Amino acid sequence: VVMAVYATDFTVRGKNDASPVTEADERAEAVILAGLARLAPDIPVVAEESVAAGRTPDVSGGRFWLVDPLDGTREFVSRNGEFTVNIALVDQGVPVLGVVYQPAIDRLYAGAAGQGAWQQDAGGARRAITCRAAPADGLVLACSRSHGDEAAMAAWLGEHRVAQRLGVGSSLKFGLLAAGAADIYPRLGRTMEWDTAAGHAVLVAAGGRVTDLAGRPLRYGKPGFENPHFVAWGLG
Repeated sequence: VVMAVYATDFTVRGKNDASPVTEADERAEAVILAGLARLAPDIPVVAEESVAAGRTPDVSGGRFWLVDPLDGTREFVSRNGEFTVNIALVDQGVPVLGVVYQPAIDRLYAGAAGQGAWQQDAGGARRAITCRAAPADGLVLACSRSHGDEAAMAAWLGEHRVAQRLGVGSSLKFGLLAAGAADIYPRLGRTMEWDTAAGHAVLVAAGGRVTDLAGRPLRYGKPGFENPHFVAWGLG
């Protein structure tokens, strides 16, 4: 349904937080919510568009789904293909399963606690992916294509030696780290839990980690579902 809308002259609307939304976000969320209700009817779902509409379930039981039906709506609107569908299962604050799907090229990143991470491309077989060791000539930095504070980024990087920067949209940055194509992704800006949980799960399953700026593991189920600034580390 995401690609069906992508092929049309779709309308872009603004939400209360000024972020863009399209029919693709809403249609994809409806498909995902129906699927999760069949798969696991007893597990609540926190989904971006539902929360925006005032429908937030009780997650005090500690186990819930986090859904971003279209991560990277700005990339979708600019038609560069760098948008994803994100679904994660959170258990006691920890993302234990995640899928990050890139519909434009039919690429899937997935991972689960204790089962490793994998990538599957269009028409191809599933292959295991893992984070890599730090390259001797410097780190490959994954950064946002549509968001960023260059001064804050430069200050945070400090003594980190960066050999290359990759500007990429949506949760694909987590996929690059998990597949050993990049090493670090600092996010010094606002994100919501549904933006990060699926990629976080994939990255951890591949041997990486995600921490706040103090080095503490990023947790989920926070009041308001808003993340602090964080760093995703893809170094095995």
